[in-house]
Amino acid sequence: MDEILKYLPFIVPILLVEWGLLITALIHVIKHKKYRFGNQVMWIVIVVLLQILGPILYFTIGRGDEE
Repeated sequence: MDEILKYLPFIVPILLVEWGLLITALIHVIKHKKYRFGNQVMWIVIVVLLQILGPILYFTIGRGDEE
């Protein structure tokens, strides 16, 4: 238990960033229907399963043009 408490100040911010990115990316995927490639189901799976990397991938290469 001491080990967990020792690393808690590092774990909490990482988890907050991860959940923030996940929620933001999921909301964007659900609201918008245009993607550079792939479809909505593919991006939902990528965003949820790849944790921090999935939302970053979506925002950098998957998000389509806003209209």
